Formats: sequence, structure tokens, C-alpha cells
Amino acid sequence: AVAAEMDSDNKSSPFLPSGSRAWMSLKWKVVVGCTLVAMCIAGAAVGGAMAVRDERKRQQGDKAPENIKGKSGDIMNKKAHGTCLGAVQLPLRWNCDWDKADEISCLNRHWAERAGYWQTTQFFVEEGMDTKIKSGTTIFYDSVTSEPLFQAPVGRSWENFVEESLHHGWPSFRDEEVVSKRVRVLEDGETVSVDGTHLGHNLPDSKGNRYCINLVSVAGFAPNTPEGNKAQLAINWNITKN
Repeated sequence: AVAAEMDSDNKSSPFLPSGSRAWMSLKWKVVVGCTLVAMCIAGAAVGGAMAVRDERKRQQGDKAPENIKGKSGDIMNKKAHGTCLGAVQLPLRWNCDWDKADEISCLNRHWAERAGYWQTTQFFVEEGMDTKIKSGTTIFYDSVTSEPLFQAPVGRSWENFVEESLHHGWPSFRDEEVVSKRVRVLEDGETVSVDGTHLGHNLPDSKGNRYCINLVSVAGFAPNTPEGNKAQLAINWNITKN
């Protein structure tokens, strides 16, 4: 009876291979097969997400006005200091952090100051929040070259500029507020100065182009100030030296 039972246990199943080793082999094949299928699905999902991201970036670049469109290879090539003509000036306006400014402006193409960072500077102390302290527009200068890049407000109130910028977490400029001779939007929406300073990105919304800009990148002093003049002399020296 025992022998008969053993013989019965060793009979081949019409559905599964006989023997524990064969059964384990089948299980591993199933596991590996399912894993490969899952990896293919995940890969396709990642590829699809990247394609959507790339298309969104292309649109960010395409929507910029023709007169400020630029090509990365023409502007963001290696220079004296990363993509910049020199390091950012020291000190910076509004007591902006120098290390953060230099890293983001000259040695970076993608990252940004953290959302809300500009609120921790002296910007509102010097410029005003609910009411603008100084009459006219505030001009934002390149942190490296002291060249003018943006001015605000233009075509709206200071309160509107501040409200929109606070909502998004970074200073946000509109087309009318761009100094078109000094700013370029690249193919993927990256917004830079004509001298290679990384500024931020164009992030269009229902109102049109919105240039989301790092304050540390536009915290240079005016060229007619001692700080701005010093910065421009340093840049001219770098150009002459190279």
C-alpha cells in the first residue's frame, strides 16, 4: 500500500512538471516573467512621462516672443566661471546669499532657490510689500554683469506683481517687464541672460508668458553704483584676460 501511494505521488501531472526542482524552476520562470512584464510597463510609463515633460518644455520655449528666443549652444557654453563671464558680485542686493547665487546662476541649468526664499531676504524691507516704497519701477540687474534684465511693475500695479510672485514662490515677470536686449528664452523654456547667467524658466499660464526667476540671479547692483561698477570692471578684466 505504501509503495502504491509513493508510485501515485511520483506520477506526472498533466499540468505541472514532476519533481520539486522542476516545480521551483517553473515558479521562478513565472516570477521572472511577471517582473519583466512589470518592468516593461514601468519603462513605458516613465518614457511616456518624459515625452510629456519634454513636449511641455518645448512649448515653454516656443511660446516666448520671437525677439527673445535663443539657442543653448550659442549662449550657455563654458566661460570663465561655469556658464558665466565671472562669479556673481559680492555683496548682492537685498542681502541675497552669495553661495546660493553663484551656484544657481553660474554652475547650474535646472535647479532653483527654494520657493519663498526671496521673502527671507531684505527685498520687501527695501522695496515694499503692500505699497511700493520707491516710485517708478524696480529694475532687476544681472547678479554677474549688473546689466538690466527685468523691471516691474509694467502694465500692472506693484501689488499685483507682489501678489502673483508670492503665489508662485518666485519673482514672476510678464512680457512687458522683460528687458528684451538682455534676456533669452532657450528651446526648453530655460530663461537666461545673453551673457550666460541662468535666471529661471518661462512657465506660461492663461495670462501669457510668466518668467519665474530666481531673485539671487537678478540681485546685482546698478552699473552706476560702486558695487556695480566694480563687478563690471571684474567682468571686463576676465574678458580681456581670456
